[in-house]
Amino acid sequence: MIYIHFIINPISGSGKHNLSRTVLEKYFSEKEFKIVVDYSNHKHHAIMLANNAIAKNPDYIVACGGDGTINEVASCLVNTKIKLGIIPIGSGNGLASNLKIPKLLEDATEVIRNGKTQFIDIGKVNQHYFFSNMGIGIDALIIKKYETYKKRTLTAYIKASLQASLQYKPIKAILSFNNQIINSNALMLFVSNSNEMGYGMSLTPNASLMDGKLDFVLIPKISLINQIKLGLHVISKKSEVFKLAQHSLIENIAFELPEKIFVDIQLDGEYHNLKTNKIEISVIKNGLEIVA
Repeated sequence: MIYIHFIINPISGSGKHNLSRTVLEKYFSEKEFKIVVDYSNHKHHAIMLANNAIAKNPDYIVACGGDGTINEVASCLVNTKIKLGIIPIGSGNGLASNLKIPKLLEDATEVIRNGKTQFIDIGKVNQHYFFSNMGIGIDALIIKKYETYKKRTLTAYIKASLQASLQYKPIKAILSFNNQIINSNALMLFVSNSNEMGYGMSLTPNASLMDGKLDFVLIPKISLINQIKLGLHVISKKSEVFKLAQHSLIENIAFELPEKIFVDIQLDGEYHNLKTNKIEISVIKNGLEIVA
């Protein structure tokens, strides 16, 4: 019998998904599957739930939520033999989209029942993991503002982006990667493992979860007009033709922000504040086995 442990974020997306144990039992026969269901009640709660689930040694732990919930659960599975499953009920669902995991519950549960897996790379930021992307700069401010809205929708994200564009001041950064050191006055320092950020948007449309590399995008200080142009390129997944953005493939990169003490970042679409001004990022090749 296959033991599957589900962790559901009840407020993911619109908070109206109604996913529950009763619903899941319709898709997982008790003759074939043992299912256990937990519900996360606040930010970081899924981490505790996932660690408790790991102690019970399930075959799969399934994150039911958006990229933030997936990050909390998946981070606990690094260096274990437990496979990650995903039911995408979040707002952006960038990682699930990249993995072609369907949004329709019937189809998403079929992916889990089939049990086919693949290994994907992982990004590491100091002691934190990311599976889709991370960023320092204006995107961190966008996420910080976005999290203040009651409803996480594309409209809310666009509104947060416009507010951040009017308020954000570029940061001085010293970048070390690929045997070079660059001093930059940066609008955004973006590192991606995935080809999608969520909502169908992308800064790195050619990124791969399985190439052993991370995609780094440096966007220097640009005018508000060029910020709007960049936003249009991101929405249309044509950001690589935005000539002011500098793209590089990396395995390791270090950032130092000499004028900062602490650094705001976004990690898989969630806001974090790091108590340091030195950031080291690396790729862990084939670091997570995922049902997809």
